[in-house]
Amino acid sequence: MDSFLGKLGVTTLTLASPVVFLCISLTLLLLWPLESAFAQSVFSPTQNPVAGSRVFGLKGCTRCHAVNGVGGQVGPDLGRIPGPRSFYALAAAMWNHFPRMAAKMSELGIFHPYLNPRETGDLIAFLHTLNYFDPPGNLEIGQRLFAKKKCIVCHQLGGTGGVMGPNLDFLKQYGSPIFVAAAMWNHGPAMAEAMRVRGITRPTFKGSELIDLIAYLKSASPHPADEPLHLLPGQAEEGRRLFEVKRCRVCHSVGGKGGTVGPDLAERGLRRSLTEFAAAMWNKTPAMIQAMEARGISVPQLRPEEMADIVAYLYSVGYFAEPGDSRQGEKVVAGKGCLNCHSVAGKGGKAAPDLARVQDLGSPAAVISALWNHALFMEKLAKARGIAWPQFRPQEMADLVAYLQALGDRR
Repeated sequence: MDSFLGKLGVTTLTLASPVVFLCISLTLLLLWPLESAFAQSVFSPTQNPVAGSRVFGLKGCTRCHAVNGVGGQVGPDLGRIPGPRSFYALAAAMWNHFPRMAAKMSELGIFHPYLNPRETGDLIAFLHTLNYFDPPGNLEIGQRLFAKKKCIVCHQLGGTGGVMGPNLDFLKQYGSPIFVAAAMWNHGPAMAEAMRVRGITRPTFKGSELIDLIAYLKSASPHPADEPLHLLPGQAEEGRRLFEVKRCRVCHSVGGKGGTVGPDLAERGLRRSLTEFAAAMWNKTPAMIQAMEARGISVPQLRPEEMADIVAYLYSVGYFAEPGDSRQGEKVVAGKGCLNCHSVAGKGGKAAPDLARVQDLGSPAAVISALWNHALFMEKLAKARGIAWPQFRPQEMADLVAYLQALGDRR
């Protein structure tokens, strides 16, 4: 599989919707060894979102949770979680809701699943990337948009339309949002000039319009989709390099580092699905081209795999969005009542292990894994002692992890 994909020069398989993503990835990964399955990772060698989908299925998460409508209905749909999806936000959510999850698992006769550090990291990375994917678009709405947005004036599809622009029948084969984003960016200046000459107002896309339009383009094209497409996960490290080489950083910052002409692309408010990203690229193209021309910057061309890598980089920056502070973590341990049961270097409670002696906490995923695996014991102990289950904000979880890791470093 890897050699086949390498020959084609693509980054990953086609995943046309969350349903396809979940079903294909779970099926293939159940058949392949974890080490060999989709070895490419978005965030680091130990956090692989696609491998995390296998964990999600094998550990029974689908019995209670759905992903964009696919799966159980007991717990919330994890593909529709509002707010940030950083590592620590998701870890805090898993902890905060544990008593309710434990009660429901007991009621349904579900055994509390054990998660090793690798499985924990992969699972959280999978949940983090769920908002990459969009639900299937509406074909009828897409067909109306093809005419309303004046695409039909210049482009032909299935034998109907203009011939000034390229024929769009090929999108059946290559119509992933990443491919569309790259094509719209690369041809943006030429399309803008052609529309100006013909007096066509340049269209913009909002909401699900581009999703619906892509759905129509793919359905109306006569060519079969018999090739892998470009879609995330891409390579975050390569995306970081491309962000510099393509001079994106001249105008945009990422996490506060870079230009200030355009928005910071790692801000949580800018978290977009693939198609939303493609729409934003199109909508802002005139302003971006104007800004580049003012600075003497040539408009860079982007291959689909390069676009995938850049988006993977932008998402990876937000993965560990809340850097932990071990000094604040010490205060969290005291303030959340952890010392009622745990001790630190012999000082504190005796009912649970001394936190300074806990082994194998060498990564954030290892800490979250340890918390999850011992949560059932801790929840029963808290009930027996009449202690309220502590709630953590993402920053508090980040600080707690930093403190527990610092304790391990002192040994």
